[in-house]
Amino acid sequence: MIGLMTSRERWRAALRMQPVDRLPFWPKIFDKSYTQAQAVPYPEMTIPELYAYIGCDPHVPLPACTREVRTKTSVESVTTGKVRVTTYHAPSGVLEAIDQFDGDSGSWHPVIFPVKTRGDIGVMTEIFEDCRLDLDSEKLEANRKTVASIGEGGSTWSGIGRSPLMNWLEFVAGIEGGQYLLADYPQEVETLFAAMHAVLLRSAEILTEHSPVDALYMIEDTSTTYVSPKQYDRYCKPQITEYGETVRSAGRPMMLHMCGHLMGLLPALADMPADGFEAFTSPPVGNTTLLDGRTACPDKTLVGGTNATLWLLPADRIIEQIEADLDALPHHRGVVISSAGVMPPACRPETIKQVSDWVHAYPARL
Repeated sequence: MIGLMTSRERWRAALRMQPVDRLPFWPKIFDKSYTQAQAVPYPEMTIPELYAYIGCDPHVPLPACTREVRTKTSVESVTTGKVRVTTYHAPSGVLEAIDQFDGDSGSWHPVIFPVKTRGDIGVMTEIFEDCRLDLDSEKLEANRKTVASIGEGGSTWSGIGRSPLMNWLEFVAGIEGGQYLLADYPQEVETLFAAMHAVLLRSAEILTEHSPVDALYMIEDTSTTYVSPKQYDRYCKPQITEYGETVRSAGRPMMLHMCGHLMGLLPALADMPADGFEAFTSPPVGNTTLLDGRTACPDKTLVGGTNATLWLLPADRIIEQIEADLDALPHHRGVVISSAGVMPPACRPETIKQVSDWVHAYPARL
């Protein structure tokens, strides 16, 4: 019989595939964009207050305690209203990226990518080759204070970054432009990837040694809707393997945030040095169930198991689907039920609380 655990103990056990007193439940709500979409009294609540009302196991993101040091280049961002312009200055040229803020989701989205031509690839390569990461003592102290304030009421994590291919497609060149440039100029793009990789490896080293969080993440957003299994094997798996070996050699867990279609990648993911996958998304938004993940990757923690469209249904329908997916599993070690992606604002707090209460009472087989 397992005694009552704190939220932090529950998370730490789940990330290591160990038995827990009950299944952890984490509705992903990161900012006020969710509470502002709700009726009174929720807009006045802080996120910790909302989590307390729901009765769940928070998994709180903290900024990486690193800082960039440059000698020949610079990266400057200026925000005006809902538009953010980032300018990259290098000896061989200047690049510009434009992001726009979406109030409904509380997030920034790229509308103009900095790399558009063959020449731009070289400029961005200079930007990354000139980037040296150091420990940021002020961020480290702030993280320590936040971890102490959360205490046993939840767990914490920080992101190492995105692997080169994912960063390239999401933020540097865009999916369409990035794929064309990679096909047309593979040597130039791979040189850029090597520079990106060196920065990420240093990030993994610093965070592994110094960060006080419970887990480190690669924020991958991976999906075979825009990355092929062949590309993943060449440009993601070897690089992530190095980050994972760095983190896990110190006895710390490393998770991969992967929120897209993963079925075609499960064989490759099975033997990677990662402790599990977060935002593991079920159909129709993703294409993998918890059983798919557990069958292909028996030693990986799975955080997710639902999808955004499911959370638009009444509580009893959501519970029915989660119960069916849990019942199909051989056991429930290394399972954290979450909204996978960020919780849709159209899902009411009362609905989330009903599901949370049910998950707490579910007779997990450990």
